[in-house]
Amino acid sequence: MSALKYAGLDDTDSEDELPPGWEERTTKDGWVYYANHVELKTQWDHPKTGKKKRVAGDLPYGWEQETDENGQVYFVDHINKRTTYLDPRLAFTVEETSEKPNIRQRYDGNSAAMEILQGRDLSGKVVIVTGANSGIGFESARSLALHGAHVILACRNQARATEAIQKILEEWHKAKVEAMILDLSSLQSVQQFAEAFKARDLPLHVLICNAAVFGCPWQLTEDGLETTFQVNYLGHFYLVQLLQDVLRRSVPSRVIVVSSESHRFTDIKDSSGKLDFRLLSPAKKDYWAMLAYNRSKLCNLYFSNELNRRLSPHGVTSNALHPGNMMYSSLHRSWWLYTLLFALARPFTKSMKFTVNTKHNRIIEGVHPMRDKNQRQQGAATSVYCAVAPELEGLGGMYFNNCCRCLPSQAAQDEASASALWELSEGLICERTGSPSE
Repeated sequence: MSALKYAGLDDTDSEDELPPGWEERTTKDGWVYYANHVELKTQWDHPKTGKKKRVAGDLPYGWEQETDENGQVYFVDHINKRTTYLDPRLAFTVEETSEKPNIRQRYDGNSAAMEILQGRDLSGKVVIVTGANSGIGFESARSLALHGAHVILACRNQARATEAIQKILEEWHKAKVEAMILDLSSLQSVQQFAEAFKARDLPLHVLICNAAVFGCPWQLTEDGLETTFQVNYLGHFYLVQLLQDVLRRSVPSRVIVVSSESHRFTDIKDSSGKLDFRLLSPAKKDYWAMLAYNRSKLCNLYFSNELNRRLSPHGVTSNALHPGNMMYSSLHRSWWLYTLLFALARPFTKSMKFTVNTKHNRIIEGVHPMRDKNQRQQGAATSVYCAVAPELEGLGGMYFNNCCRCLPSQAAQDEASASALWELSEGLICERTGSPSE
């Protein structure tokens, strides 16, 4: 028996035989991973030997990999005219070896979205990405579309969305990509988007809540709420409520909520420990752009966790993530503190394309043009990982940074606050639309 045998596992006749409750699976790009149905977890290492494996070579002659209407991979044997969900190459796996044990996670801050998707076929998957005409949203949408997914760019600017689509089609003319208008600063626009999407009678396997604003001067939306709060959080909350019936019909489905490490530097409760709406949508005299952004990102974490608690029993999971460090841009010119923060962060930033809307003082996270072209998708990597990683199937309520699960702030783990924010959000929407959000 291997010296790497894990303590507490029963002996079996073969070193490679799996203990009771474990199952061997493969990803679309050939990696073997192991699912523990007792503890509801997955891992890349064999539970007894600690080995990492992947299937060897191409499919046998006459075999073809396909994806069914539920997004499950199956294999077609054209010679014998049969289909199976079992990869015929599992009998010919090879061990991934190295001179030193590799304890590093498979993906990290240097990984790119296209690397994560290598070998994946997302045909049959329908994905919505908000704020997808530039930056992280565009790179996420582009990567998924180039791997076969039907991607809908949910953007408020039709011209920029059309330009983004053209760029994707220039890379692959068969890409299934389209744009639909969505302005998260308008609850009416969110409602119209949801109605238009439902009219298409499409499934929805992945919804990436990516769109955000940062550094906005104080202003109220047409719904009477502070802009950063509504665009970054409440608009997405309403969107998911309106589409949750589609998500539930499309299981397994995932909601991905882009948050930020900045959530750690704020709270949204008053001195008595209760949720304080005045902190979420403050008066002009109490407004600070950076603090508003931090609070909106804490709301995103509460939302993702509560959504997962409510919908995961129905096959819809939700995870939140931090996409990357602050990006350097011309936005810093508007305020000396931004200049300092961007200057300090610049050596550590990921290389994402970057656009700045100077008219509205809005920053759109993306890739700095001076960075290495091969690293331009790093900022989208964690969004894509959470959207497609097979080891996350059925798992939610987590927070990821650099494609790795980590703990959010202590405040973000407060289930009572998450539930209170959910109820408050439903009330805000009902007051402004005249109907419940669900």
